[in-house]
Amino acid sequence: MIDLTKRKRPLETIIQGFLFLFGALSIFTTIGIVVVLGTESISFFSKQIWEDTNKQIVSSVSADDINLELSATGTSLQVGDVIKIGKEIMVITSLNEQIATVSRGVQGSSIIFHQENLEILRGINVSLFEFFTNTKWSPQIRQFGVLPLLNATLLTTFIAITFAAPLGLAVAVYLCEYASNKVRSIVKPITEILAGIPTVVYGYFALTFMTPLLRTIFGTDVVEVYNTASAGIVMGILILPMISSMSADAINAVPNSLREAAFGLGATRLETALRVVLPAATSGLAAALVVGISRAIGETMIVAVAAGAGPNFTFNPFESPETMTGHIVRISSGDLSYDSIDYHSIFAIGLLLFLVTFALNLASRRIVSRFREEYE
Repeated sequence: MIDLTKRKRPLETIIQGFLFLFGALSIFTTIGIVVVLGTESISFFSKQIWEDTNKQIVSSVSADDINLELSATGTSLQVGDVIKIGKEIMVITSLNEQIATVSRGVQGSSIIFHQENLEILRGINVSLFEFFTNTKWSPQIRQFGVLPLLNATLLTTFIAITFAAPLGLAVAVYLCEYASNKVRSIVKPITEILAGIPTVVYGYFALTFMTPLLRTIFGTDVVEVYNTASAGIVMGILILPMISSMSADAINAVPNSLREAAFGLGATRLETALRVVLPAATSGLAAALVVGISRAIGETMIVAVAAGAGPNFTFNPFESPETMTGHIVRISSGDLSYDSIDYHSIFAIGLLLFLVTFALNLASRRIVSRFREEYE
């Protein structure tokens, strides 16, 4: 008789365990990223952040004093500012040159004696309403509107996808419906080479070639040296191989029987491609488009080099803005002190960037499931 009992395969069990471990590791990594971003972002919005003002009290302060003599150096303070000297928290009620009148012992802190030359810290709170409605972003002067960064990110992405989507789709249609095997074997690897070029090279290509080209066409008084248009166009070149490759895979997945039926009814090759093949590949084409948008939103070096380095709420593609990723790079590469307002703002911007790309991925899955067609 044939023995049909299940045999023990220890090697297969080990491989299965490794695969499960790697899958779990990727999930826990994603969870860790979300937890870190969420924790630091909550601190940015809910916790009072103490920022060094580079100011000191000139003379000692007894427990009965409500007037503080401040040094002339450092950040300017305003009426209503919450300050911290030692462990005591105070609120400035009036200012007369370098003399500040304060309300002492607020937020449950104890009123104590302070020696001269103690550092003054300023408390900062950021609201969600201000974060999403203010059009100024400058944490150093307490401007916390993320709209300039978000607007620049979406504008560069829009320019990139406007450039890359039709061109990438045209390349995919040509390679799948028109090109011979020999031409396809030459053109496809050439387009995929673009995906292997470092993005910093793309950034300097935008700065040294695309920007001078735009300034020659539209005028140097119209196009600034750092601008959204050149960064967006070159970003479109970056995501072009991704869109064309994914679109080609979606087009190749359409059964040849649909093409043969269209040819049998007298349709031309172009009519077949536009009216039969592309509608049948809608789900794959939509997924390619959304993935390209997500890639463009997360791009860093092109916008950091070519777009600009100053938040600017503008819809003019020829002006200099700063994207969310570009701002994170610029701030992180500077002398950034831990637990400062700039430090916490990076995580808030990063969380917003994560939520935008996550929403796009969810939309991609819904689009794919909505328009997916199965053929036998």
